[in-house]
Amino acid sequence: MKERKVMQVVQGISAVDGAGVHLTRVLSHSTVKAFDPFLMLDSFDSKNPSDYIKGFPMHPHRGIETVTYLVEGLIEHQDSLGNKGAIESGCSQWMTGGSGILHQEMPQACERMLGFQLWLNLPRSEKMTEPKYFEIRKENIPLYKGDGFNVGVISGIYEGVKGAEPHHIQAMILDVVVEPEKSVRIPTPKGETAFAFLIEGQGLVAGTLYKEKSALLFSEGEYIEITADDKPLRFAVFSAPPLNEPVAWGGPIVMNTEEELKQAFADLEDGSFIKTRPQL
Repeated sequence: MKERKVMQVVQGISAVDGAGVHLTRVLSHSTVKAFDPFLMLDSFDSKNPSDYIKGFPMHPHRGIETVTYLVEGLIEHQDSLGNKGAIESGCSQWMTGGSGILHQEMPQACERMLGFQLWLNLPRSEKMTEPKYFEIRKENIPLYKGDGFNVGVISGIYEGVKGAEPHHIQAMILDVVVEPEKSVRIPTPKGETAFAFLIEGQGLVAGTLYKEKSALLFSEGEYIEITADDKPLRFAVFSAPPLNEPVAWGGPIVMNTEEELKQAFADLEDGSFIKTRPQL
């Protein structure tokens, strides 16, 4: 089997989004082509509620999916489909914006807010699909226990352990915890874009040490291997087939052409953005 090598490193930078949420922005516009189909990755890590309680009030999405995962914390949410609930520690929410959805995410004060939100691009043929979401509870994220490491399978398959099956992009998302100076090997399908995000701690790949809050994009191959230094390491692994399609990205909307993007914002202006409404 061929080991994947690190071919690009993206170090997260401090940013403010929503109504004043302090976060670490990792992937964004400049990384779209290399990380296809992964668009944006924001990391949350704070013990100060004032960093995040203003939250993300009601806002639109079209053409993408958002995947939110909390290691620790609590985020209350609701949307234009009538869904309402909370993302708790160890849980995930996978939302398909599709043809158009309005939603809000309001983090609640807690001891620590630690996790991430990932944006996945939808293929051209599914951009205007019906919006929806599914919740992945902690008890529905199976845990594989290895020698000095644990792998939580949020979606996809790891060593025969199967997580959630997405509706659209069949992305593998893993939450990996490694003990000090231990290693873990993660098989990754050929031809897929694969990267790791170091949530907490530093990791060694092929003898090179990489910093916390950095994303490591890997070359083609069949597996990645990461070793913790002298402290515990927690990282996420993402893998999915690239779309190889043009991207027109404006704020919370991602389409294939500038014309489609302009139409989306015109729909917002004239009130026709929401194509699917809650069942009464």
